[in-house]
Amino acid sequence: MSVDVTVYGARYSVYVRAVLMALESKGVSYDLVPVDIFSKSEDLDAYREIHPFGRIPALRHGDFILYETAAINRYVDEAFLGPPLQPAQAENRARMTQIMSMTDSYAYQPLVWDVYVERISNPKDGKPTDEALIAAALPKARIYFKALHYLMGCQAFLAGEAPTLADFHAAPVFGYFLEAPEGREVVKEFPRVQQWWQRISATEAFKRAVGS
Repeated sequence: MSVDVTVYGARYSVYVRAVLMALESKGVSYDLVPVDIFSKSEDLDAYREIHPFGRIPALRHGDFILYETAAINRYVDEAFLGPPLQPAQAENRARMTQIMSMTDSYAYQPLVWDVYVERISNPKDGKPTDEALIAAALPKARIYFKALHYLMGCQAFLAGEAPTLADFHAAPVFGYFLEAPEGREVVKEFPRVQQWWQRISATEAFKRAVGS
C-alpha cells in the first residue's frame, strides 16, 4: 500500500528505530528523511518547523505532523491497517505503557549512553572510556532486566504473545547494550529476557529498522 508517510531522523537513533519497527510491522511504506541532531554541520532551523525541540523522530502523514515516539507509534497502530500493535485487554495495554515508560526512565541512559557509548562508540571515535560510568550502569541494567523478567512472565513478548509497542521501544535499546561484552554477560542472568531478545531481534521488523 502506498501512503504519504515521512519519518524524519537518523537510523542510529533508538527512537527512530522504534517508529520504523511499528511501520514495518503494519506494512506501511515510508520515506526516511535524514536528520542528524549530533552533526555540527547540520542546519536544524528548518527541521524545527516540524519539531520545535529539534529532536528525532518526527512523522508526517499527509498534512498531519507528529513528534514524540510513543505518540507516533500509537498513531501508526491506530491509523493504518495491519496487525494490532497494542493489546486488546486493558491490563496488557497498561503493562505495555508501563514497560515503555520504564525503558525511557531507567534503561535508555545507562544501557545506551553509559555502557554502549562508553565501551563501543567512544573507542571507535578515539575517545577515552569511562570505566566508572560503565560499572555504575550495570546494577541499573540488572534492576531493569529483573523487572522485565518479572513483568513478562511466561509470555513470548513483553506485553503478550505477540509483539507490541513495548517490544519496539525496548528492542533498539537492547541492540546497543548487547554490543558491549558487559551487556551480553548481564542478559545471561535473565533467561526469559534473553529468549525474548532472540525472538524480537529475529523479526523482519527489527532487521529492517536497524538496516540489517
